[in-house]
Amino acid sequence: MVTDFTWMIGGPQGSGVETAANIFSQVFSKMGYQIFGKREYYSNIKGEHSYFAVRVSEKQIRSSVKGTNMLIAFDAETIFRHADDVLENGIIIYDSTLENVKVSDVITFDNDFKERLGNLLKSKNKEDTVKGILELASENGTSIHSVSFRSLLAELSEKLENPRIKNMSRMFNVLGVSLSLGLLMIPSEKLTESVNSIFSKKKSIAEMNVSAANFAYNYATAKFDNIGLKFEEKEIEENTLLVQGYYGTSIGKIIAGCRFQSYYPITPATDESNFLETNEILEINEDRPGSTLVIQTEDEISAIGMAIGSSLTGVRSATCTSGPGFVLMIECLSWAGINEVPVVITFYQRSGPSTGLPTRHGQDDLMCAINSGVGEFPRIVYASGSVSDSFYDTTQVFNYADIFQVPVIHMMDKFIASSVTTCQRFDETRVNIDRGKLLNEISSDNYRRFEHTEDGLSPRSKLGLENGIFWNTGDESDIQGHISEDPVNRVQMMDKRQSRLDYILEKIPETEQIVKHSEGDFCVVSWGSTQGPILDAIEMLKDDGINIGFVEIKLLEPFPKEFLKKLFSNSKTIIDIEANYTGQLGSLIRQNLEKDPDYYILKFTGRPMTCTELYDTLKKIVNGTAEKREVLTYGA
Repeated sequence: MVTDFTWMIGGPQGSGVETAANIFSQVFSKMGYQIFGKREYYSNIKGEHSYFAVRVSEKQIRSSVKGTNMLIAFDAETIFRHADDVLENGIIIYDSTLENVKVSDVITFDNDFKERLGNLLKSKNKEDTVKGILELASENGTSIHSVSFRSLLAELSEKLENPRIKNMSRMFNVLGVSLSLGLLMIPSEKLTESVNSIFSKKKSIAEMNVSAANFAYNYATAKFDNIGLKFEEKEIEENTLLVQGYYGTSIGKIIAGCRFQSYYPITPATDESNFLETNEILEINEDRPGSTLVIQTEDEISAIGMAIGSSLTGVRSATCTSGPGFVLMIECLSWAGINEVPVVITFYQRSGPSTGLPTRHGQDDLMCAINSGVGEFPRIVYASGSVSDSFYDTTQVFNYADIFQVPVIHMMDKFIASSVTTCQRFDETRVNIDRGKLLNEISSDNYRRFEHTEDGLSPRSKLGLENGIFWNTGDESDIQGHISEDPVNRVQMMDKRQSRLDYILEKIPETEQIVKHSEGDFCVVSWGSTQGPILDAIEMLKDDGINIGFVEIKLLEPFPKEFLKKLFSNSKTIIDIEANYTGQLGSLIRQNLEKDPDYYILKFTGRPMTCTELYDTLKKIVNGTAEKREVLTYGA
């Protein structure tokens, strides 16, 4: 049997849930297992429910599954929300002081959930308490283990002669993960290594947490019955990394030579800029000297304005944002379009409209990225499907911006940003930098920034070059940049800019436009972060003898319609999978190929797709029992 185990921890936002999950993930990564973890949290700073699920396997995994094998709960809400999601023969470790907490006592429940939970317990003749939901879980085959977290802290406090410890509820997270690792009989030295690693910058805190971890680990091995699970250490695959989801774009920007990034804080994009601020100087090759200057601006309008200004000096520049921030950038985006300024916007999508679900996942903004702006101007919209892809794609989108002198919108999302996963070490040697027609010197005083050329791309001067004077304006201009409303010039300039859409499709290799992962009569088409759940679901179906094709579109504007038409030629049934309500990619296919996908699988709850949801739904389609539009709803 191949190991496939999902562990989940939950508690109030700000209680250290993420730290516990990172310890658990590091432990199993050090043991040679593949990891995929996802973090879910509310949009307030503290108090509301937060949870982190980590999936562990011997084989490559790229997504989560429905259900969990082990749940660690140090508050009542975690038990109420997730106890019925623990799989048969699963395990719950919980704080025993919570048993008499009623549903009505949890003030963070919204009314809809409270009503559904109450109806469930009533229908099963259970008390509306933690004890009632645990009884229901036990009847469903779950093993229940109770422990008093405060009592553990009190014992540890006495043992270490440190009275402060008994009141440090923030250590519940370390106790919880250590209890679970003790129950799973994981080598204790792996736990110690991971705790020291997580708290490496705070030696005294690290020592205290190591003591707590070992105490809880020993408690579990002594008090809890062995559950029969055993995780053997595996040989660690060479060049494997355990990474946070935003590492790909962050490190990619450094390696690509991005030397200026501006941003205004917004979930989930802020993590990327925080990483760049913390790691302003990393070791890089001699042809990419210097560090990345990161500036937090007063708003998103300033952020894109500063990035454009930096780009005009010849510096590779970027900004990052989410949906509400992107719409504030639109006027400046149009300015970059008419002035042919290369700038990269890393667009971390979340669920809208408006503020929507500000800390939840979605692919709602594809049409916004493609169509936003005043008037018509060329841009590139490019999507990454995984953390690893995002590293290499980030290095490429800077090349695209420089070569084609257009703004590039790099589509990411909360699913990728908030994941923790194992992947192959990013290979810097695969990165090639192409600055396009960027001039380092100008010999003549007859420089014309927007001069007409055979390929439609004008040589680009840096600000400050001798003989390189040029003008920029938001108005239409002539070849030197002076304002012009001449109709003949207008046609020439529009032709010049718009012609590069065809040029982009001609020059970007087809393998960078669309990735063909597999073939089959049934063909899935998608974009972005659905890649992982789709690939995992396809592998599951392959074990059932069902072959499903998968085409992932990375270049979404300009749209590679001829290449896509060729890839669809041998497929009888097209299945569009997206995390939005309307099937926005399906609309692009209809618009460009005059063909509607045969089926849509959509999810817009703000929770990411799981491979098991897709497996079940794709199987229905193959068996002819599915609706044309299937909507997925799993997730708390």
